[in-house]
Order: sequence, then structure tokens, then C-alpha cells
Amino acid sequence: MPHHTKMTYPEIPQEDALPLTLICDNIRDPGNLGTILRSAAGAGCCSVLLVKGCVDAWEPKVLRAGMGAHFRIPILSNLEWDLVPNYLPTESCIHVAESCHERPPEEAKRASPTQAARSGKTPKSSNRTSQPPRFKGSQEEEEEEEEEPNLLQVQPYYKPWMEASVAVVVGGETHGVSPEAKQLAQRSGGKQLAIPVVPGVESLNSAMAASILLFEAKRQRLVKEGSASRLRLKP
Repeated sequence: MPHHTKMTYPEIPQEDALPLTLICDNIRDPGNLGTILRSAAGAGCCSVLLVKGCVDAWEPKVLRAGMGAHFRIPILSNLEWDLVPNYLPTESCIHVAESCHERPPEEAKRASPTQAARSGKTPKSSNRTSQPPRFKGSQEEEEEEEEEPNLLQVQPYYKPWMEASVAVVVGGETHGVSPEAKQLAQRSGGKQLAIPVVPGVESLNSAMAASILLFEAKRQRLVKEGSASRLRLKP
């Protein structure tokens, strides 16, 4: 496969560049990975990192779905998790993507009893977690679940999170974001960016989640730069 250091890429105008690195975690579907790369190139990302377990970025189906993205953005493949920070700008804040059926905590607090009554649902007990229920198949899985608590703060994806240097981890279709990704995000002060979906609907696939977050990051950056420009123009 071509090495990113031996390739040249079109220069992105500064106003279009997005200071964000996308990290793919166990993306095994070729169509999804190709679409992710296409979205990353379209958003103007710095680069895309593929950790071990992802499908080969240069596999024919990925190339077809990428529609030329491979030649517009650096793609670093087959990385170990402990090496990922070496390919990120200094002091990058790393967030992880998550689609969920429950409201993020901030929204849940604002939900009134009247809204619950209209929907015909009784308010949930406060001692329940905001995570969807999981069916465990063995004692080993239960023990593994207990050993890996999610300590990341959950935040709606549309709340401000785009900073000067950011990385976003998108998990695979089967297992989602790995414990290694969450640990890395926790060490960097990152958050779990929740993309809420209607109950009863399957969670978003990796490509859709990545596209939503990439262009939300671009929107937040444009809003921030627009606010700064207006402040500079004031007498």
C-alpha cells in the first residue's frame, strides 16, 4: 500500500482546513470506511488514523466508496493504540463518538413531568443509568463490563467541543468504541459526544456518525471564527 510520506496532497485553503484528526477504531466494513474517508476529505480534516483491526484502506471496495479521498488526505494505517498520540498535534483533546437512544444528561434534566405524561411514559428512576440495556451472554462478559466503567462525560454533539486541536474516535459497527480509545480520551480530557436517535431505531452506522461529527465540528469552527471576526470589526 502507498505510504503517506511518499504521497503529495492538494493544499487546502486555510479558511477551509479543519484542525481535526479522525481516528477509526475497528472499522471493518469497506463501504463504511470509504464513506468516512470521503467525508473526512470533504470536511478538510488534517488526517485519518486507522488503528489495527480496521479494514485495509486500499482495498478495492474502500477505494470505490472513497471516490478519490485517498489522494486528498493523509491516511495512516495499522497503528497500535500506544502510538496514536505520536501522530496527533501536541495537547490534542480526544473525543469519542456514540449514538444513543437515551437523552443526554443535560436534556434529560430539562424534560418535564408533563412531557412524560403526554408520551404515556412514567419517569425513570434516578438510580438507573443513561445507557441502553445490554444482554450479557456469560459471566466473563459481566466481569469485563465491570472492569471497564465509562468515566467520560457525556455531551450532546451539538454543544461546543471544537477546539484549536481535536481528534475524534469513531468506533466499529459491531463493538463500538474500544476501551483503549476511551482511556486515551479520558487522559486527554475528552468527552463522549452523544448523537441521540429515536428509541426503537438502530444506532447510526460508523460512516453516518463520522459525517455528522465532522461537519458539526466545521460548523462550530465557522461560528467561532465568525464571532471573533465580528469582535475585531467593532469600533
